[in-house]
Amino acid sequence: MSLPEMWILRHGETEWNVEGRLQGHLDSPLTETGLRQARAQGAILETCLPEGVSVLSSPSGRAWETARIAVAGLGLEVVAEPDLREIDMGDWHGELISDLAARLPEDMTEDPHLWKFTAPGGERLEQMEARLSRLLARLAGPTVIVTHGVTSRALRCLALGLPLERMGEVPGGQGVVHHVKDGMATVIAGQGRIRG
Repeated sequence: MSLPEMWILRHGETEWNVEGRLQGHLDSPLTETGLRQARAQGAILETCLPEGVSVLSSPSGRAWETARIAVAGLGLEVVAEPDLREIDMGDWHGELISDLAARLPEDMTEDPHLWKFTAPGGERLEQMEARLSRLLARLAGPTVIVTHGVTSRALRCLALGLPLERMGEVPGGQGVVHHVKDGMATVIAGQGRIRG
């Protein structure tokens, strides 16, 4: 499948990110650092977006606020896209990662992301793959996507033709923009610096 050019942003740092707490479908406010990260993403977008770009955001408060800040002044409308929500953490919503890690088998938490798909009552890897594949198939042109940590990694795996089991290999980061074009991905950081 040929995909349009994408600029993928993770929301800025939140209070629960600082605490090490699983947010999933729950939410917590952006910190001052998170607000600065969203503004930094906006400065990056201002330098690289073409005409006619669309903006899709997870409806979760932390992503929506990041999107609103990042495109402020660019004359772009942000559209809520439920398929961009973060992984459903089921019974683990709101748990401290350190508490969970103490209760789970050690080998289960070796990968920083895949263990999250084992939450009781939560979303499974194949469910996330299905919803993000549907989303990618609906993209009609160049798109800015504002989402979450796990969802961003999974989305980029699909766009690059990688199995979701390899999401730990793709870079993360808040305050940066992941640019995906023609099957290649780069990370754009402040002042237009690009790293692979």
